[in-house]
Amino acid sequence: MAAQQSPLAQLSALGIHPNKGLGQNFLVDPAHRAHIVAAADLTPQDTVLEVGPGPGVLTELIAEQAGRVVAVELDDRLIPFLRDRFAAQPHVTIVHADILAVDVGELMRGSGSDPASSFQFPASGYKVIANLPYYITAAAIRHLLEAQPPPAVLVLTVQREVAERMVARPPEMSLLALGVQFYCTGRIAGRIPAGAFYPVPKVESAVVRLDQRPEPAVPGVAAEQFFRVARAGFSQPRKQLRNSLAAGLKLAPVQVETWLSSVGIDPRRRAETLTIEEWGVLASANPRL
Repeated sequence: MAAQQSPLAQLSALGIHPNKGLGQNFLVDPAHRAHIVAAADLTPQDTVLEVGPGPGVLTELIAEQAGRVVAVELDDRLIPFLRDRFAAQPHVTIVHADILAVDVGELMRGSGSDPASSFQFPASGYKVIANLPYYITAAAIRHLLEAQPPPAVLVLTVQREVAERMVARPPEMSLLALGVQFYCTGRIAGRIPAGAFYPVPKVESAVVRLDQRPEPAVPGVAAEQFFRVARAGFSQPRKQLRNSLAAGLKLAPVQVETWLSSVGIDPRRRAETLTIEEWGVLASANPRL
């Protein structure tokens, strides 16, 4: 009996190859696929949102361990292949959509006409597993973290440099780090060499696990106000805070200097040196912003 073709070989036989324009790099190394799924600590009680299933090799492992899988794929070429591949697994739903255009909370609540509508995810929430293309990484993370309800756990495969920025600490903070750490605690769960993907990318990747905080890192400060101040502070990261905040918020530098000094922050510091708690104090000290 001839050996069954791999999903990648099946796609190739159908004339379907990774789309560079969509940032597709399919993970072909089985050991690394297993490590990604292991980082999510899946149980039969879990509901998983997979972003970008590609040929479905990671989906297959997730489906073996989770009670429900909703896989969102943008590439219309892959949808018939994926639906055929998982036709015998009713707990797997393939959704053709752009994750950035999907109301994630609504999808995972099971509303609307989608086949997933018959399922209600458990009170403990849902988990996300995603291999994110570089060009949508920051936007996708923000979209997922701001979903209502948000995922309880996210396991994301991203470029190694981006992963390191997400879990950075002062003096190497960034707006991405603040955005992630405002909502989550995070850790790098593993690194993936470029050769584990097809086609081989020019950079290494890493797996990041994010766990939703029960409360935001800076409770009592509205997210909108917190990020308005943070975006202004990082708008000109090479400048001192008194200058970047003044430019970003259209305030007089002397006014900003007084504001910073009132909460014990040296106006000469730069944005990347502040802790998330200091950003919270700074945002809450000026409620008129």
